[in-house]
Amino acid sequence: MQSTDPTHIGSFRLAARLGAGGMGRVYLAHSSAGRRVAVKVVHSRYAADAGFRARFRREVETARAVGGAFTASIVDADPDAASPWLATEFVAGPSLQAAVAEHGPFDVEAVLRLGAGLADALVAIHGAGVVHRDLKPANVLLAADGPRVIDFGIAHPADGTRITESGGVIGSPGYMAPEQLMSTAADAGPAIDVFALGAVLVFAATGQSPFGPAPAAVLLYRLTHEDPRLDAVPDAELRALLGRCLRKDPAERPAPSAVLDVLAARLTPASTVSISAWLPSAVAADITRVERELPAPPTDPLGRPTSRRRLLIGAAAGVVAAAGG
Repeated sequence: MQSTDPTHIGSFRLAARLGAGGMGRVYLAHSSAGRRVAVKVVHSRYAADAGFRARFRREVETARAVGGAFTASIVDADPDAASPWLATEFVAGPSLQAAVAEHGPFDVEAVLRLGAGLADALVAIHGAGVVHRDLKPANVLLAADGPRVIDFGIAHPADGTRITESGGVIGSPGYMAPEQLMSTAADAGPAIDVFALGAVLVFAATGQSPFGPAPAAVLLYRLTHEDPRLDAVPDAELRALLGRCLRKDPAERPAPSAVLDVLAARLTPASTVSISAWLPSAVAADITRVERELPAPPTDPLGRPTSRRRLLIGAAAGVVAAAGG
């Protein structure tokens, strides 16, 4: 934390900076009950931009609409604040992008579990009538109990309605579907997220996108004119599934539920896998270290989390004890 950082946002007490970028800052914070959250605070200079506020409000509405076990749930938000902000579930783990950069590609079992979690997330996202549009390794966080899909900043309803700058390409080269290069939003339906899912899993298995490392313009050319590069995917059945996800014709891609069925059929039963065993051991060790180093919630002089909820629970317990209950 720096001297210019606020101490509170909404009802949340800020504890540490998690990151910063051109659009704003992200903080680790605690609720009044001691729950850890990630608070995204937009730079105040964007507050006067009505278009930006509309997009941010859309992000908040979209995040609230989406549920599921493998998306980072929204806790609270204020898109109308002087500096708009959004608080989501805090995930004590690296992004897939960072984990692969640091420790290398995942083994096949880890890719299968990652893929099952992400496919499950897409079932929930599409079930809410939303298309993510920017599923990529940096937007996948790795938690001990499974992945989390984050950042709905450029998501839009599945009916094609969207708020964005005209003429811009929306997505990330290397992970966006060919139809995202078209000017009509009607072409950019839920199948684009399946394409991105396939590309993300290729990255997890090989350390590269299916169109290789290259400048954005080269990647966009390969995306529209060349087949994905899947030779390095180490499992034939997985390679075939990812090839179907990466078909250039969106009508030929499987639904997320079909992808989930294929992957789930190959998984080791969950009852035999410990909570963090789905991850490569080095990544699991990173998560354990992060958990140890996180700032603790604010405490009162007796070492208890400072919160009205805890005080009320304590008071209620005292009443029950006094009543002999």
